[in-house]
Amino acid sequence: MLYPLHELHRMSFDAVSAFTETLRHAPFPWVRAQAALLHRITKVYGKPQFDLPGVTEQVIAERPFCRLVHFARVTPRVLPRVLVVAPLSGHHATLVRETCAALLADHDVYITDWIDARSVSMEHGVFSLADYIRDLRGFLRELDATNLHVIAVCQPTVPTLAAVALSAAAREATPRSMTLMGGPVDARRSPTMVDKLATDHPIAWFEAQMIHRVPARYAGAGRRVYPGFLQLSAFVMMNPDSHVKAYWTYWLDQLRGNAAATEKHEKFYDEYNAVLDMDAQYYLDTVRIVFQEFALARGTWMVDGELVDPSKITATPIFTIEGENDDISGLGQTEAALDLCTNLPAASKRHMVAEGCGHYGLFSGSRWRESIYPEVRTFIRSHQP
Repeated sequence: MLYPLHELHRMSFDAVSAFTETLRHAPFPWVRAQAALLHRITKVYGKPQFDLPGVTEQVIAERPFCRLVHFARVTPRVLPRVLVVAPLSGHHATLVRETCAALLADHDVYITDWIDARSVSMEHGVFSLADYIRDLRGFLRELDATNLHVIAVCQPTVPTLAAVALSAAAREATPRSMTLMGGPVDARRSPTMVDKLATDHPIAWFEAQMIHRVPARYAGAGRRVYPGFLQLSAFVMMNPDSHVKAYWTYWLDQLRGNAAATEKHEKFYDEYNAVLDMDAQYYLDTVRIVFQEFALARGTWMVDGELVDPSKITATPIFTIEGENDDISGLGQTEAALDLCTNLPAASKRHMVAEGCGHYGLFSGSRWRESIYPEVRTFIRSHQP
């Protein structure tokens, strides 16, 4: 019943959101500030747009739960081809908009654009972590992995490494390089609050407490999902004080007429508050396999009857990147990928710790643009023919 109750609660705020929107241009600064804050708190945040300059979005492959999108240049150029595997962890693929914007300066960029599970009809069945890997392997084939670099940000580091390992074991083409950023390849290392939550409760608890059915008004009515609004609540409760402070500062900036600061706040929270539902099977698989069984790190993960064995990777150089202050994926969790790829030459392995960098700073903001991206660009260039 939680999802329908959330919908009723959500609808009750629609009138407030609409009314406060009309007051945002009132002649009195105090009224404008109050209205702006209430509007931001009560509005519905839809899926943001990429809106990347100089490109058009072309869907070149489509699965029930994912679209493969190409950022095609208005004026084509021959550049290294990169597939960005976006996180499927509650936010839309636009979360890595800044990642793509930087990459587009020097690369031909593709991205996995995951679809909100509440929009997927039940006729398409469930979506599991194994399905995620199958989709990735299919995209690697369609894009010709021999001429492709892969970058996985956060959650997809695990299925991306698995997909490449399975392709290598099957003697299929693997990418020219693979960059893994801030992900839980081995969540036993430097466990964070996220990791501890997963191990503090049995999988039955997650199924009973976190899984709900999509209400009737959506295309995916009846589908069991981990709702985006629950994930957003979890994100906020990890750092509640910082969010309260951010909204208080936003109110003050509105009162003072600080347009640049209010625009920056709105841009961040337009993305942060826009969430999607994940299919229940995928969510529960991820909790169990990645955060409870540590199956990839322990060498026990089976997909379609095949063991996921990173030691089979011999021809895809790997660059692992971590944030010194990452509170989502602790230090060492991503670097673990290098230890698992035992048959990859040392010269094909690289690791970087971004000093003073938190989780989101790995793929957005000034640290990403000025410190991390140049290293990623150099790594990709060094593995071009």
